Amino acid sequence: MTTTTPAATAHPAMPQGQGRAVTRLAVRQVRRGGLVVVALIAGMTALVAGTYAGVMADPGAAGGLQALAGNPAIRTLFGEPVALGTAGGFTVWRVGTVIAVLLGAWAVVATTRITRGEEDAGRWDVLLAGRVALRTAVTRHVIVVVTAALTAGIAVAAVLLLAGTPPAGALIHGAGIGLLGLFFTMIAALAAQVFPARSPATGAAVAVLGVGLLMRMIGDGITELGWLRWLSPFGLLALSGPYHQDRVLPLLVLLAAAVLTGATAFLAAGRRDVRGGLITGSPSRRPRLRLLGGVEAFAVRRLLRPLTGWALGIGAYFLLIGATTVTVTGFLADNPVLAGEAAEAGFADLSAVEGFTATLFALLALPVGGFAAIRMAAFLAAETERH
Repeated sequence: MTTTTPAATAHPAMPQGQGRAVTRLAVRQVRRGGLVVVALIAGMTALVAGTYAGVMADPGAAGGLQALAGNPAIRTLFGEPVALGTAGGFTVWRVGTVIAVLLGAWAVVATTRITRGEEDAGRWDVLLAGRVALRTAVTRHVIVVVTAALTAGIAVAAVLLLAGTPPAGALIHGAGIGLLGLFFTMIAALAAQVFPARSPATGAAVAVLGVGLLMRMIGDGITELGWLRWLSPFGLLALSGPYHQDRVLPLLVLLAAAVLTGATAFLAAGRRDVRGGLITGSPSRRPRLRLLGGVEAFAVRRLLRPLTGWALGIGAYFLLIGATTVTVTGFLADNPVLAGEAAEAGFADLSAVEGFTATLFALLALPVGGFAAIRMAAFLAAETERH
């Protein structure tokens, strides 16, 4: 006996009340995570903007910062330094990339979780059994994530305006952060329609994020390859030049890319069945029986793939930072003012390779702890879903 799932387009007109109920369901699923991300992004921006006056109070520190920002290795990590003589430009250079990556990653995970994840778990079967079409459910859930991403951009702009920075730069940067969140939400929504499961959909969207960040870093670090930034959402954010050029064109390109991706995802949602994808897997495959001999072996089996992915990602990032060790330590050795400020902040001996390496190992605890927390959450989710 074979079973079939209802086509996504075989639904009569949906009452407006049911649509609002779907939207409320999506809001309930993302409200906590969305509020935390918005608070983190706004808080980090406010913290850096608030410390600008203290950093620039010392003329020696200000000159050292300008020299440090011009270093190719530092430019690769943090982006091209522009308008460092203003609180807004300093804030954008210091945490702009960090909050952009944070928002993009959250948008990807949240979108695939409340769309493809809920569908794979079977919780959309009853929802889609009535007059709610698959395309409608996907669209309303995606709109909620988009709203959270745009709220983060508005929060960034508001914080910078309250800090007294020029309005044009604050609005450009806030709009860029919001549009970047919009873009990665649409990328995740499209991946959720293409792939028939949450894991490959999330992986594909995260891969787009990683490649985009890498292209931005290469474009900032190598002048001859600066054109790569036009092909990266992070690069377009940098090309907008908040507090320096205040360019709108890169943001329009980012908006156009997000709209095109979203339209494609919307069309794809109407061309597949529930629990299906545009890419269908093989109906049969050879059994994979390795590490199924006990509970402990099965736990190792479930851990291998995510552990490999995290190890490769963390290793690549620390390899990139490690490649700048000699450059950074040499610079700090020639600029004792900055080295002294780093020591007061708790990072002693950064002018020596040993001290720099020790700092990197201390920072390594953050991604390792994040990996442990995420795997524990996955374990609890598997228990809740009765796997």
